[in-house]
Amino acid sequence: MATFNGSGDLEGSEFLDVDLRGARFVRSSLSGAVMRGVDVDQADIDAPWLLEGGGSLLVNGVDVAPFVEAELNRRFPGRELRHAGDPEGLREAWAEVERTWSATLKRVEVMPAGTVDVSVDGEWSFAQTLRHLVMATDKWLRGAVLGYGQPYHPAGQPNTEYETDGLDMSVFSPAPPSYEEVLEVRAGRVAMVRDYLAGVTAEELGSIRKNPDDPSYGETVLSCLHTILQEEWEHHRFAVRDLDAIAAGIKQKKVGTDENQ
Repeated sequence: MATFNGSGDLEGSEFLDVDLRGARFVRSSLSGAVMRGVDVDQADIDAPWLLEGGGSLLVNGVDVAPFVEAELNRRFPGRELRHAGDPEGLREAWAEVERTWSATLKRVEVMPAGTVDVSVDGEWSFAQTLRHLVMATDKWLRGAVLGYGQPYHPAGQPNTEYETDGLDMSVFSPAPPSYEEVLEVRAGRVAMVRDYLAGVTAEELGSIRKNPDDPSYGETVLSCLHTILQEEWEHHRFAVRDLDAIAAGIKQKKVGTDENQ
């Protein structure tokens, strides 16, 4: 498969009678792309920030973005609270995050050994996802909101495509931690958010902090907390998607074994 990266800018290009079956677009901008008379059967689009900034996605002239948002909220009860703007709403939103992840962790407990380290289609494993959420909490709560000079736990996992600029990677463990350690650190970070929200005030939510990606920009405490909530729900969606795929593979394998007996 041919690979086009940032060195080959295709902005404004026209594709006419081109076969793109099986093509994969990763970290690519298709904003404003126009497709006419295209076959999109079984196309798979993942755009976590679809509705941010008033975004839209037109399919046959219909903006499907609101329908996608409503369906995700239906599938993941509590997700709709991630934009809460006051202390009580944020506490409720975090309680829903905890409830949802607790159920998913229990699901993983009864899956076959090694499930937590399985990567589906090159995505993070379940354990890596939890490690990334540790890193996200460290970045946006311990670092941005609380101002820790070195906020990161060695078990965390940054997104190497986005978050390594200016980051001392020696902080992070070169060897993957055990799943038991990941669970312990993750539980501590979940409790840290809960404890912070228990005492946060409306005035504090409006106070300004430095953006951890670019300190020249300011972020409100509320914005930092919204980022944490967004990370939690999006990565939970990814995790459940991949667990479903793993479970389906296990089921197919089991059915195939039974049929051969």
